[in-house]
Amino acid sequence: MARTQVDLPATVDAAVRLLLGLVTRDEQAKIALLKEDDLQTLHFGLGQWIRNNLCLWKGNTALIAATGATHADDASEVIIREFWLSLRSDLPKVH
Repeated sequence: MARTQVDLPATVDAAVRLLLGLVTRDEQAKIALLKEDDLQTLHFGLGQWIRNNLCLWKGNTALIAATGATHADDASEVIIREFWLSLRSDLPKVH
């Protein structure tokens, strides 16, 4: 069954919450430890999944607009960065 626009997240926060429920804890831990400059390594894995499954290529204009981007590639980068920030907020703080 194809996803409808109603099923798709329309905000970055909703997309991040979806990823938190779908990405395994082990993968989340690996992503959280990445340096910001290394997030680009997720472009063809997680980024491709986001672009394809959240329909950034097929009309999820609400989500693209919510990212502030105009292109699906850029929109997926915003979502990945926000996902990463969310994961990092759970890391223990070292003083």
